[in-house]
Amino acid sequence: MLYLSRKMTFSAAHSYRIDSWTEEENRRVFGPCSNINGHGHDYTLKTMVKGPIQVDSGIVINITEVDQTVKAVVHEELDGKFLNKENPYFEEHIPTTEHIISFLWDALESKMKGYQLHRLTLHENDFLYSEKGEGSMVYLTRKYHFSSAHRLHSEYLSEEENVSLFGKCNNVYGHGHNYYLEVTVAGQPDPVTGMIIDLAELDQAVEATVLKKFDHKHLNLDTEEFKGVNPTSENVTVVTWNLLKPVIPRLYKIGLYETEKNYFEYYGSEKE
Repeated sequence: MLYLSRKMTFSAAHSYRIDSWTEEENRRVFGPCSNINGHGHDYTLKTMVKGPIQVDSGIVINITEVDQTVKAVVHEELDGKFLNKENPYFEEHIPTTEHIISFLWDALESKMKGYQLHRLTLHENDFLYSEKGEGSMVYLTRKYHFSSAHRLHSEYLSEEENVSLFGKCNNVYGHGHNYYLEVTVAGQPDPVTGMIIDLAELDQAVEATVLKKFDHKHLNLDTEEFKGVNPTSENVTVVTWNLLKPVIPRLYKIGLYETEKNYFEYYGSEKE
């Protein structure tokens, strides 16, 4: 089985509102997204398909065919539209990122001939995206940023071994990074709100539990979590999971970018 993907963009407007709720309740749950006149995004959709390689051509499917199939659905149903008012599905379902990805999966899955739809990833912006594969589960990822210093040094190694293993990262005064933290939750969209999790509550949990502890701090010197723990990005990822899991029950994955080149993921020890 081979997997290949195609990326496209589209623009749409929408509003998150429940008409039977008061203005105050809509504002409390959906924040500025409850604006009755709507707001919009430039979405990026990545479609990944899978299938066997054809012996005669050496390809799974002509990628142009995938492109045409996806564009036909997106242009007809989503692109350039106010979703709540111009798409019957979103007259009944709040057009959250989670609901849009579910709509696209159902619309595209049956149109794949000779190959299968494997995964859809929909970026609403640089800091929020949803994913869906086979089955009912939907994944929502929120990205955060914090800046920290650290020194990579293990008390279990000699000075020479630390220098040999960590190089300049063993600098006694430390060094720093712009970390980007991805927090992924998993579940099915709430039938009323269309959300897997309240984004405001998620933001508050991450801010209080992680960002306030680590942002603009020296991890070795300013935090309790890394006293006696070497603050490698591997350990930062695991520590972050352990901090967030008790307050985010639907937590699925932690992703951490130390740099553009270095990325780490952790799904919790129970998934190992």
